[in-house]
Amino acid sequence: MTDKRARQQLLRQLLGSRDLRSQGEVRDALAEAGIATHQSTVSRDLDELGAVRVRGADGTLVYRVRPDPGPVAARDQLDDTLQRFVTRVDASGNLAVLRTPPACAHPVASGIDLAELPGVLGTVSGDDTVLVVAQEGVTGHELADRLARRAGLPPP
Repeated sequence: MTDKRARQQLLRQLLGSRDLRSQGEVRDALAEAGIATHQSTVSRDLDELGAVRVRGADGTLVYRVRPDPGPVAARDQLDDTLQRFVTRVDASGNLAVLRTPPACAHPVASGIDLAELPGVLGTVSGDDTVLVVAQEGVTGHELADRLARRAGLPPP
């Protein structure tokens, strides 16, 4: 019998080193490491670790645990995320609207939120769209322009 902390530590390592696409694959990987679990335990562990499904290198959804890197490190990683996923940037009022391929909006919104960019109040993500809300005194067009530059796209 493995304690919860050890199991979750192993799970974190597995998610960081392998592309596990389903809870069944997660359960099988734990079993290969000598830890037998129920599907409900895997589900609960994934939730408690904050695991999310993101696009892997081959384009399929895989589980990852995102550490909170802090705003400075997140800002360094943000440009890569924007360049990989943002296909178009538009503006309206106090909003910047970022378009992504299907299922890619969440990593973009999360990256912007973690980076704590000046002028950004927060984000809301859908499947392929991220709304970035500008703080008071910043227009959506100014924000969209900054984000487009970071994404390597022409200004809106």
